Amino acid sequence: MNKVILMGRLTRDPEVRYTQTNNTLVASFSLAVNRRFARQGEERQADFINIVAWSKTGEFCSKYFKKGQQVAIVGRLQTRTWDDDQGQKHYVTEVVAEEAYFADSKRDGEAGSVGFENTFGESLSQSAEFQVNASDDDLPF
Repeated sequence: MNKVILMGRLTRDPEVRYTQTNNTLVASFSLAVNRRFARQGEERQADFINIVAWSKTGEFCSKYFKKGQQVAIVGRLQTRTWDDDQGQKHYVTEVVAEEAYFADSKRDGEAGSVGFENTFGESLSQSAEFQVNASDDDLPF
């Protein structure tokens, strides 16, 4: 199984290009993903991960993602190699985005609320604050 889930901040605006063979859109960008732990007295480290998004997902990313935004990416890890014009071999490891979401806090919504919108424009909101309206009589135990 090859599945990657990342949440981080864009280090630059997505760069868009089109393939020569069939003019398919491809967006490239990099995410700064904080590591979970930091050594005591040291600043938290981040990994900078290259992301590639094709077709509709790439179009979504290029249209709505901007440098500094926090986003979530679901995709797969890919490695590839190529030789440049001087015969030098290059290796790259990147994540191919299959799903892309906004992950910043809502600015004009409720406190503690995080809004997600996926590649297809579907809104998925999740609130950190919720209210339970149940009395002891309503509980099944």
